[in-house]
Amino acid sequence: MPNSLLTPPLSVTTGTPERPDSVVLYTSSLTQYIRRKTITINIGDVPMGSDYPIRVQSMTTIDTMDTKGSVEQTIRMIDAGCEYVRITAPSVKEAQNLENIRKELRAKGYTTPLIADIHFTPNAAELAARIVEKVRINPGNYADRKRFEFIDYTDEAYAAELDRIRAKFLPLIRICKEYGTAMRIGTNHGSLSDRILSRYGDTPVGMVESALEFLRICESENYYNITLSMKSSNPQVMVQAYRLLVQRLDEEGLKPYPLHLGVTEAGEAEDGRIKSALGIGTLLEDGIGDTVRVSLTEEPEREAPVAQALIDRYTNRTVNSQPILPIANYPINPFKYSRRITHEVSNFGGQNVPRVIADFSQMPVTDHNTLNPIGHFYLPVPDKWRMNDLGADYIYTGSHPAQFMLPNGLKQLLDYAVWQTIPDQVNTHPLLTIDEYLLARTSQKQLQNRLNFVRLSLPDLSSELFDNLYFDKTVVLIISTSNAHAMPELRRLFVELINRELTTPVVILRSYPGLPEEDVPLYAATDVGGLLIDGLGDGLLLSSTSASVNGLKQLNSLAFGILQAARTRITKTEYISCPSCGRTLFDLQETTARIRQRTDHLKGVKIGIMGCIVNGPGEMADADYGYVGIGRDKIALYRGQQVIKKSVPADRAVDELIDLIREDSRWIEPSLVTE
Repeated sequence: MPNSLLTPPLSVTTGTPERPDSVVLYTSSLTQYIRRKTITINIGDVPMGSDYPIRVQSMTTIDTMDTKGSVEQTIRMIDAGCEYVRITAPSVKEAQNLENIRKELRAKGYTTPLIADIHFTPNAAELAARIVEKVRINPGNYADRKRFEFIDYTDEAYAAELDRIRAKFLPLIRICKEYGTAMRIGTNHGSLSDRILSRYGDTPVGMVESALEFLRICESENYYNITLSMKSSNPQVMVQAYRLLVQRLDEEGLKPYPLHLGVTEAGEAEDGRIKSALGIGTLLEDGIGDTVRVSLTEEPEREAPVAQALIDRYTNRTVNSQPILPIANYPINPFKYSRRITHEVSNFGGQNVPRVIADFSQMPVTDHNTLNPIGHFYLPVPDKWRMNDLGADYIYTGSHPAQFMLPNGLKQLLDYAVWQTIPDQVNTHPLLTIDEYLLARTSQKQLQNRLNFVRLSLPDLSSELFDNLYFDKTVVLIISTSNAHAMPELRRLFVELINRELTTPVVILRSYPGLPEEDVPLYAATDVGGLLIDGLGDGLLLSSTSASVNGLKQLNSLAFGILQAARTRITKTEYISCPSCGRTLFDLQETTARIRQRTDHLKGVKIGIMGCIVNGPGEMADADYGYVGIGRDKIALYRGQQVIKKSVPADRAVDELIDLIREDSRWIEPSLVTE
């Protein structure tokens, strides 16, 4: 493809949230993998920064006062691949016991750096900084409190608050300097202080400013052994906050600090992995990130392999990828979600939710049960079809037409050559190659009069194609790439369409032949989710090279899971559950499973499950309902951020949660139809 078909590259300029018309400096390149250049910080004998590999870390879940249990779990985590281990220190006694844990580990030959996790208690942080290699503080609660109150500060009053924070924070900085201890200033979306919320709102801007207030104090003391994080349970907010942080560091002339990546309270099983990959992977694609923690409601040693799998994808990215022409004018605001403007073609584009196309090209659709894996169920009595919340919208059958009439909620795509031969061309739709489409347009060959699919990749773009797409309002594009640098190449294609003012809807096609099954959700969530959270994409087709029923079901579930994590199509209950730690006051995994079992049919309802008050209600800011541990076997139930019931016995708490949902008329009885 001649380069002249793409808008020529221009010099990169600085953009702002208010001026998204120019290429922004949150990444060195939107098309080439270049890891962001950072300073090096020293954390024990495992330094962090762009001159070193991206590090893996996790956090213990054992009570910190249980020295033996903490040591044993830490060793399991190290053996699983953790290069740093974080341990909660909610009070001075836990901070003091870090010394015993560290001594035991050193006696056993383990020198992995330990990180003290601090909330609310500066005195615990000051003690821990003398013992372990790094402390993590949350600027939302280190010197502030969160009472969900709006405070109208004058500039003078706000400045006085900053002076108060400085006085409270300086002792920790000076101890860290004296002992060579590193620090993470870790903002959490859900625990922004009332002060920050009152001035900046519940926004990525507020998250960034929360960290920068503390960072400026550190720099004024010539303390630079710092990493930063911008965590949220909403991957879209998380990505926007990190991007804005990178830009703000550069604009203010602050040092380029290493970044700790994570989606907090991601959840469990596949959903947790999808949310984590969508947020973390999107940033890694643009070279952002120096250490990764995947937060799953599972044993912490299971988090490290997931983090490593995300990181490993970029080890040889520069060598394995093909060059992509640089982006000239970047038309997308990377700090605020806005969906790409498209015209409506059937039920694609416009105001429609992104559609899911299931790939049956390797499995003939011979009987009704064939469609069960994609959420469509035939009921012989009363001779009707039932579709669940994960019912695919279309199926692609390749060269093998379905052998029975499909349910009303499901349409069929066929290869163009086959589609031309079948009698029913009204309820089916052709999938054309770029050459077939251009030939059909020039020779007036038959096309469907409402909806035609055209598959292409970035090298297929041409003036002839653009001219046809301007006038043909029946086309939905299905875009794909073979480039290892997949998401940026697909993004480059979207940018070209936007800059040429083409509003054709686009379906994103991804396939992962030969990839281990456990890595497919991570790759797909990164490649597709990284586009969706920037408003790019009107549908999703995850292609398979096998004819496995289970594989079809997994890919269909994965497609809907990605759309849900990107907040572009909500089809199931969402659980915002913390990954457990030494503060947790009940069995988080068991409780999450029990709540999920009772409520996973409540489409669109978000339930926060938090092990302690530190992680709730702030950390479940997005949730409709909250289940928060407040004491041993005592639960507080929330509606939004308002506590409704206090000190509910744990054995009754799930039932009372359901009663609360019933009170709001959001409860529905589970379907009697089993899948």
